[in-house]
Amino acid sequence: MLFLKFVTLQVQFKINNKMFQIGNAIVSDEVIEKEFVCNLTACKGQCCIDGDAGAPLDENETEILDEIYETIKPYLRAEGIKAIEDQGKWVVGSDGEYETPLINGGECAYVIFDGNTALCAIEQAYNEGLVSWKKPISCHLYPIRIKEYSQFSAINYNKWHICDDACTLGKELEVPVYRFLKEPLIRKYGEDWYKELSLVADEWQKHSSKK
Repeated sequence: MLFLKFVTLQVQFKINNKMFQIGNAIVSDEVIEKEFVCNLTACKGQCCIDGDAGAPLDENETEILDEIYETIKPYLRAEGIKAIEDQGKWVVGSDGEYETPLINGGECAYVIFDGNTALCAIEQAYNEGLVSWKKPISCHLYPIRIKEYSQFSAINYNKWHICDDACTLGKELEVPVYRFLKEPLIRKYGEDWYKELSLVADEWQKHSSKK
């Protein structure tokens, strides 16, 4: 009963301030309000190509890239290999954070193509059982973006026009962001954290239906 009371209090906090807290994470209400289902057929993996920086990396992920590079190298395109061998398997961006290198300031160096659809070479190797790391958690979590602070993490929904088709599909299927991203959220924060998020979402829906 105490746990359910705690969840209710968190939902009230969210309704008033557009955010709520689970553990050390401050979560935007858009994570449970917005709907999203990746529509690769429509977008062609544009999120791996557009933008002015590589995929954000946690520090431990730079070590993983160092370890698995030779395994995933056969999957990479020649221009991706050149970019990585010129710049490094990971780089430090203009904001001082770790990220994947880009090919001539364009797509991520780890991008490969199936026809005109961009895919991830790391994920291809993972799908074939050659590596145990699926891809950077920032990629797996998109459209969620996480900013780490000294005392907490800020979890926000990132709206990007190239994902309009994903928003449309999510609305049609009635799948909120947090449900679409169940696997990576559990990967990042664990099963218990995700269960609490689901309870918060259920409470939020009850409050919303009473408005």
